Amino acid sequence: MNEIPPLASLCDPSAPLEDGHGRTVRYIRLSVTDRCNLRCTYCRSGMETFIPHESVLRYEEMEQLVDMAMDMGVEKVRLTGGEPFARKGFVGFLERLRAAHPTLDIRITTNGTLVGPHVSELKAIGLNAVNLSLDTFDRAKFERVTGRDLFARVRESMDALLDAGIPLKLNAVAMRGFNDDELPAFINYAMTHPVDVRFIEFMPMGEGTRWSDACFWSAPDILTAVKEFVSVEPVAHEQRNGGPARLYTLSGPSGPGLGRLGLITPLSSHFCAACNRLRITSDGALRTCLFDDKEYRLRNALRHPKLGIEAVRRIVALATRAKPIGARILERRHDAVAQRRMTAIGG
Repeated sequence: MNEIPPLASLCDPSAPLEDGHGRTVRYIRLSVTDRCNLRCTYCRSGMETFIPHESVLRYEEMEQLVDMAMDMGVEKVRLTGGEPFARKGFVGFLERLRAAHPTLDIRITTNGTLVGPHVSELKAIGLNAVNLSLDTFDRAKFERVTGRDLFARVRESMDALLDAGIPLKLNAVAMRGFNDDELPAFINYAMTHPVDVRFIEFMPMGEGTRWSDACFWSAPDILTAVKEFVSVEPVAHEQRNGGPARLYTLSGPSGPGLGRLGLITPLSSHFCAACNRLRITSDGALRTCLFDDKEYRLRNALRHPKLGIEAVRRIVALATRAKPIGARILERRHDAVAQRRMTAIGG
């Protein structure tokens, strides 16, 4: 049962940001834009409209939210989109965040098409890590699914990030009939590069989703297929950094791999018990669970002359107390796992 704490505890900056199930929030995913320069077929329905510019949070407002989150015990912020580098001034925003919070764990999720020219700046900022989304190593297939012939640019970005020593994770949406035949290429990349190559189970996100049973490639099936090429060994939970991926070291005839395999299983085996995150959309809506369509509007309170950040703090604390167990929501759904598309939610 979700018990509402005393009002005094909601106003105490030192009070932990804890939900009604005993989970403490340490991680915020903040979307800086819903715009993206790719048109991935599984992500977009072709009928979407973008968030109006005036409704998108200003960078200064995002900085206020990060300040508040750190006061409430958050230790890690992931900046997402859409594609974050599609928004003008994004690198300057990163520089200000790092200057204000030298110890904050700052990470980015990107499609890799626009990050290349900024790698040296990211290194200077002290970015903690990059998650790069790449569903195929085939150039023609990449163009077909994204609508853009930019595969070579993504590979250049990957090499540049690794050369700069910025930790890199590669995220691939697992889709039977699309990239299941490329498993050897993904495994070879993990064997030869110090990268976590992570397969994410394809989820039906948003209205007009292209998800179907036929294209669902489950993590257990992926793991079985991987074992046909290499030996795998599970990584102990305490060495996984608290993330959702189940990690495996890889070993082949020539020895251990430089990277690892990761499986993210939102559908086949949920990880709700260890969830420590909140999401804030680019238009200032707080989502306490990816699968819950309930949103808490922070932008209006933040911009209100008599409310401001302290009112937002109370909203976040109360919303966190009501954070649900996402697996229970999934059990009741028969269509999309969320009504807003992933680019609007922020990944």
